[in-house]
Amino acid sequence: MLILGISGSLRADSLNTALLRAAAGYLPSTARMPVHPDLALVPAYSEDLDVEPAPAPVARLRSRIETADALLIATPEYNGSIPGQLKNALDWASRPYPDNALRHKPVAVIGASTGVFGAIWAQADLRKVLTTAGAHVLDEELPIGTADDAFSDDATLADPELSARLQQIVHNLMDHAVRRGLYVGPLVS
Repeated sequence: MLILGISGSLRADSLNTALLRAAAGYLPSTARMPVHPDLALVPAYSEDLDVEPAPAPVARLRSRIETADALLIATPEYNGSIPGQLKNALDWASRPYPDNALRHKPVAVIGASTGVFGAIWAQADLRKVLTTAGAHVLDEELPIGTADDAFSDDATLADPELSARLQQIVHNLMDHAVRRGLYVGPLVS
């Protein structure tokens, strides 16, 4: 199974990228989760640029989403909502509507922030955007507040409850991809 990880943070030492790495630790050996590396390269959305062929960073994003069995998106919260570059990338991925890369794609949304609320508003906004684009979004959230202290030295979540919830979300996302018929291979090795 291929789950594409997308971090809404462009920062080199991103807590949300760390959260995706922690989530990857719960995958069985038959699954993998690369993190999309080019979010910063996606140009600002403009209908004038939304032609074929698409700009190269957009084409790569769309292709990676299309070939993935599911998406796991980790988002920080900027000014009470989704980071601009993440929203921009999803605007590109949602085109052309209705036959876009996100259509019918199983997606789970999680988030980490240095504040106490753990990007909960951004997660809600992100689920709304993804649902509008036609994705099948899990009705789950994982807010990791004060995330600069949330990780152990081994890059896992220090809090056992949060760790168990992250593991459950990863499992539910994989199960959702199987139930939707998007993945038919083995889930365990």
